Amino acid sequence: MSKTKVVAEKDLSVEEKLQALYNLQQIDSAIDRMHILQGELPLEVSDLEDEVAGLHTRITNLSEELNGLEEQVSGRKNAMKEAQELIKKYEGQQNKVRNNREFDSLNKEIEFQTLEIQLSEKRIKEAKAAITQKAEILNLAKTQYEERRKDLEHKQGELKEIVSETEKEEKILQAKSEGAKSLIEPRLLNAYQRMRENSRNGLAVVTVERDACGGCFNKIPPQTQMDIRTHKKLIVCEHCGRILVDAALFKSE
Repeated sequence: MSKTKVVAEKDLSVEEKLQALYNLQQIDSAIDRMHILQGELPLEVSDLEDEVAGLHTRITNLSEELNGLEEQVSGRKNAMKEAQELIKKYEGQQNKVRNNREFDSLNKEIEFQTLEIQLSEKRIKEAKAAITQKAEILNLAKTQYEERRKDLEHKQGELKEIVSETEKEEKILQAKSEGAKSLIEPRLLNAYQRMRENSRNGLAVVTVERDACGGCFNKIPPQTQMDIRTHKKLIVCEHCGRILVDAALFKSE
């Protein structure tokens, strides 16, 4: 720690320490508000990115399934054509048989190929019904994908604009925060930072409002309020542990 800082810390009265802590809290709260504003959009962007990626995967899978069904239809059609050619072949051979046993054997082959044709027709019908259903689902997924993709581009643009607008201001506030911290002794600063980390709203220093703690809203005893107004002590809320300061001390700011 520099000599200048040590002197500054020793020269600070309790009232000045309270003012330094309150000023630091105001600066840090302003930074928090920026992060909240930015923090909602990145979450939305992240969710949309996941949704768009999921829809893209769904479209890819559905397209592959449709291609597979089309291949099934094509394969069944080829099988039907081969079966029909075999039937013609066997029917021609029946005209040249020398006995009933050969005729019956060829007849069984014809029956088998006829069954193959019927089975292929059934499978083609099933595949075409599945193709129609999958195509409808695919078209819906493509529509959803385009809608979400446009939403994502819009949110990404918003986030980029907000970050661009607040980046310079946040750097200025960060510099002010560091300057304010330099006026506060390490023990007190550590206590302030611990409270901010443990507090849901990031408030470690609060004013007394309507006889209550500005952080947890529990009532402050009259004697404690009198002590706070003297600006002679560092007083914390007995319920939440936040540092309590007199609002009147900052009315002129």
